[in-house]
Amino acid sequence: MFLQVNNLNKDFETQKGTLVVLKDINMTIEQSEFICAVGASGSGKSTLLRQIAGLDTPTSGEVKVDGKRVTGPGPDRGMVFQHYTLYPWMSVQDNTEFGLKLQGVPKKIRREQASYYLSVVGLAKFAQSLPKELSGGMKQRAAIARALASEPKVLLMDEPFGALDIHTKESMHEFMLDLWQRTGITVFMITHDVEEAVFLSNRIFALGARPGTVRKVMTINLPNRTHTVKRNSVFHDYRDELMDLLRKHGQEAIAAVA
Repeated sequence: MFLQVNNLNKDFETQKGTLVVLKDINMTIEQSEFICAVGASGSGKSTLLRQIAGLDTPTSGEVKVDGKRVTGPGPDRGMVFQHYTLYPWMSVQDNTEFGLKLQGVPKKIRREQASYYLSVVGLAKFAQSLPKELSGGMKQRAAIARALASEPKVLLMDEPFGALDIHTKESMHEFMLDLWQRTGITVFMITHDVEEAVFLSNRIFALGARPGTVRKVMTINLPNRTHTVKRNSVFHDYRDELMDLLRKHGQEAIAAVA
């Protein structure tokens, strides 16, 4: 197991008492898998990602990457957010180098690594451009290049395509699959988009809400991973099963609150 989440629980104290956000989360993810966690609002998707990223501490339980317990952020985990988080005054090249610079990587080496990953994501010609000169999809590719430049063991993605229009999103899906296949990196992504999860994933962890728990793990076997597969009945069956599951647990969560 390359990425492990063991008996993870996360509570928050509020004025109304203890709020249980994540309960008994267990996940085992192998190296080079593309995993999506899917759930409606209140399922704790973002909270779970923050635990894996080391941006927050579990109430109990643990996260391990390649056998080492996560105790905080680290270069073994690259993070890509929904909003591109590029520094607007820096060139694309300098943005891509930034994490390496914080790690104290010598200038020559960080320039070479950043240039290589800009080439991988197809932005070599835009290395000296400012973020404002890029389209939305290009900005997200630049953010991915920055995350990859530190050569992490796991790429963590927080609804990375949620702010894009439908055509750009579909293009980014195909780009992401190609990137994953070429690099072999382990990807853990959260999303509320069911079709996106089915199209990209090897496996999907479906989360129920209030508290967030793993309700089902779905293995996805598609005949191909091109846009045409979305017309295939196999794709529709996965999508419908997942939507029905999320709808059911969403109704249960609303009933519990009522």
